[in-house]
Amino acid sequence: MTHPAEETADAGRGPANPGARSPGAGPGRRSGLSAAEVAERVARGQVNDVPVRSSRSVGEIVRANVFTRFNAIIGVMFGIILVVGPIQDGLFGLVIVANTGIGIIQELRAKRTLDGLALIGEARPQVRRDGSVQQIAVASIVLDDTVLLGTGDKVVVDGLVTEADGLEIDESLLTGEPDPVLKHPGAVVMSGSFVVAGAGAFTATKVGRQAYAAQLAEEATRFTLVRSELRSGIDSILRFITYLLVPAAIGLIVSQLAVERHDWREAVRRMVAGIVPMVPEGLVLLTSVAFAIGVVRLGQKKCLVQELPAIEGLARVDTVCLDKTGTLTEGGMDVVELRPLAPAAQPARPVPAEPAVLRRALGAMGRADARPNPSMQAVIDAYGGPDGEDGWRVLEAVPFSSARKWSGVQFLEPQGGEASWLLGAPDVLLPGDHPALGEVDELGARGLRVLLLGRSPLPLDAPDPAGQLDPLALVVLQQRLREDASATLRYFESQRVEAKVISGDSAVSVGAVASHLGLPGAEHPVDARTLPSGTAELAEVADRTAVFGRVTPQQKRELVGALQSRGRTVAMTGDGVNDVLALKDADIGVAMGSGSEATRAVAQIVLLDDRFATLPAVVAEGRRVIGNIERVAGLFLVKTVYSVLLAVLVVICHVPYPFLPRHSTVLSSLTIGVPAFFLALAPNTERARTGFVRRVLRLAVPGGVIAGTATFTAYMLARADHATGLEADTSVATLTLFLVAMWVLALVARPYTPWRLALTGAMGTAFALVLWVPSLSRFFELSLVGLRDPLVGVGIAVLAGILLEIVWRFVVRRTEES
Repeated sequence: MTHPAEETADAGRGPANPGARSPGAGPGRRSGLSAAEVAERVARGQVNDVPVRSSRSVGEIVRANVFTRFNAIIGVMFGIILVVGPIQDGLFGLVIVANTGIGIIQELRAKRTLDGLALIGEARPQVRRDGSVQQIAVASIVLDDTVLLGTGDKVVVDGLVTEADGLEIDESLLTGEPDPVLKHPGAVVMSGSFVVAGAGAFTATKVGRQAYAAQLAEEATRFTLVRSELRSGIDSILRFITYLLVPAAIGLIVSQLAVERHDWREAVRRMVAGIVPMVPEGLVLLTSVAFAIGVVRLGQKKCLVQELPAIEGLARVDTVCLDKTGTLTEGGMDVVELRPLAPAAQPARPVPAEPAVLRRALGAMGRADARPNPSMQAVIDAYGGPDGEDGWRVLEAVPFSSARKWSGVQFLEPQGGEASWLLGAPDVLLPGDHPALGEVDELGARGLRVLLLGRSPLPLDAPDPAGQLDPLALVVLQQRLREDASATLRYFESQRVEAKVISGDSAVSVGAVASHLGLPGAEHPVDARTLPSGTAELAEVADRTAVFGRVTPQQKRELVGALQSRGRTVAMTGDGVNDVLALKDADIGVAMGSGSEATRAVAQIVLLDDRFATLPAVVAEGRRVIGNIERVAGLFLVKTVYSVLLAVLVVICHVPYPFLPRHSTVLSSLTIGVPAFFLALAPNTERARTGFVRRVLRLAVPGGVIAGTATFTAYMLARADHATGLEADTSVATLTLFLVAMWVLALVARPYTPWRLALTGAMGTAFALVLWVPSLSRFFELSLVGLRDPLVGVGIAVLAGILLEIVWRFVVRRTEES
């Protein structure tokens, strides 16, 4: 069709900032730039070459994993041991190097996955060059390019409108104003806004770092480590540990130098052995590794996680709001019936409602739509024909918008008269008592989508073009249900995640689709036009209702907010521009890869293959990450607590520290390091809850106190036996602490599975080899002398284990109650 702005576009308009333009480029030229002009601008650097990163750079990844507070502490301790020796007491340094290397490798894998997925999901705007339309990368746009716009497209650079056909742009992401702005030739468009209706074109006046899109796009697709409860909780724990570590370390240094005044090297070694276990060095590492592996696993399912904590957030979700079109149903539709309205339901009309006339009118309306939505595309597929067929001449066109619920075309009809033909929601275009609505409800109850075709003598720019509408026919469409939708809803139901369908379609039709898929509560859909305006009343309705129809974009946003006001953690899925506001406000936004660029920009998770069935995998991955990090955090913090307690007891009792660094290394590796790595990657389906720090400390503090007390008791009883030396006393303390720490590991590993039992058994076997293989026992300076002291240590460990069981049962009961 011919755009109304064609003539003015050729005339050209000056830009707001003439100095930003290059000579020889007439804005809005119908042919666009030539290849030579594009090359000239690229050579001058007038290209939108701002890199859009989907992940941290390699340098940032290395710095984040290497230059940490605790790596600095461990590095200093390792340097001290290299000076005083022997080298086996410096094994803890090699463990840190290996762990840091694992973290870097895993995050680099996640980076490669994200970079590849971001490239797949990157926006590909259309530009006009050399008289033809080309699809190019965002970074290839040059100054003065003519960029084409259609419904759902994001404005990627700043510019001036040169063509407008009912072009409405939502600038809410920039200004906060929810109402779309009608744009005419000469109007300014800002990058970061998006098209909600109509079509048009604009000339790029700011590209690269001058355009706001350079900042917005980078922020929208960056691999970010934004604030999350898990990370903030771990940071709080680490800060508290730092405050404990400093005075404990100072006291330990002074006491060991005083106790071992004749052997300063031994004093330094035992001081290092006391400080190193206080540092939960693997906790932050395992958190990063678990997140990174989660990103890689989801990437293999064509799921782009644009923000790491989105995995955590979706694990906490208890309510999923679904847009019907594109989520429960596929994007395509088919016209199954064109039903002329019965004469009894209509007044006398000047144009007979003959099926042939109706089909030709629908075909002409389809040809007038520059960017048809799925409903109009079905009409085009059924009734579209060559341009100009039968003499239907377009005078004006108004594209469909979610707020209006209808589209319209003003024709000069073949008979010579002018009229506006409207196609849209019957319950919006017809009065509430119109008898045709009975047929609409009947068809909607069968899961069919129904549009009303009507004719009005009023022009489209009238205050209410539908005010004198003559309803002519019902266009019946059949939606294509996603094969995986029903199984996905069943999964959410089994995981106690409530699904709510929020759609712009009629409530009856949406309810029928949801009922067909077996959604609980779908038999009582609510028409959003009847929703209360009060926040409390809306929250009450939103809480108890499963299906909403005729929901405007602003109402979607309000429903998400109402659910959040009830303490719900809400995820919103969608693919159209009418979902953007709700996606932005939801706790987690999930966009379809084939959806509009605007939805992909504001969503934290993008399903690149449009498979709704991928969502359960995302939820499961989030629960695995969060649940397992909480599980292993207890192990690391138990070690910190008993290390601090042992240091305090040693200072008070003025005795040598029970361990050398090599003993701490073998204890940490077998009871925490190796088991935690496997436990952090295990399946876990428990829904994440708030209160991470409180739950972790409930076990860590009493567990660490019990382990430290038991170890120090066995150590002091062994020291009372003057027949044995310091090495034997240390060996008894090591045996006791290993047994208690293994008991803690056994508690954390529950419920038991064959591989978890095998893991626990392997760690016990490894320690037995360290004790009984002569070369290993000499290397680690472990030697159990006699039977009395080792048996006393075992007995103390058993008593500590029983006490741990009592504490564990109390903690589990309190956790379930909270």
